[in-house]
Amino acid sequence: MWFFPFLKGMGIGASLIMAIGSQNAFVLSSALRKQHAMVIASVCVIIDVILIFSGVLGLGALISAAPVLIVLASYFGAAFLFVYGGLAFRRALSPQGLSTSSIKTMTVAAAIATTTALSLLNPHVYLDTVVLLGSIGGQLPHNQPIWFALGASVSSALWFLTLVVGGKALAPWFKTEKSWQKLDILVGITMWLIGLLLIISTL
Repeated sequence: MWFFPFLKGMGIGASLIMAIGSQNAFVLSSALRKQHAMVIASVCVIIDVILIFSGVLGLGALISAAPVLIVLASYFGAAFLFVYGGLAFRRALSPQGLSTSSIKTMTVAAAIATTTALSLLNPHVYLDTVVLLGSIGGQLPHNQPIWFALGASVSSALWFLTLVVGGKALAPWFKTEKSWQKLDILVGITMWLIGLLLIISTL
């Protein structure tokens, strides 16, 4: 029966993907700024799908056996998050509303590169999608692991689509510079806090 492992994958996947993190903050911020939000969300979904299926098919056991990979990803990820958080704080010093002509400054290539870095340099992505989902889905019998992975993948797609649609719906509230200043401060704090937690987790 494919239905039950599919729902199980959706439920567990949603509980992990919906947690507030650097990736979600970046997608929502990009949607509000109207900067290639759908492209960014699509990259996030593609990465999640690859990692989820890789974990279910056995990559989770490999990462668990080589914890040094998680440590290295933690330090690189923390460094990247501190840099990106610093850029958010710098934007907060000179906020701009949605009506400004310079709002679309990020190229598609830069958006894809930043999204890929935020996703792959965060070790929690591997722990959640590859190790945790992989260990749960990989233990299911017969062809159920594939349905489990598919359910988790659908959760990822629905969640990031929700962030894009939600960001566009909230856009009218971000016409003022004060709103953008608060958002950038929140993004900066989120990035720096996650970066600090990554370093602490490796000590």
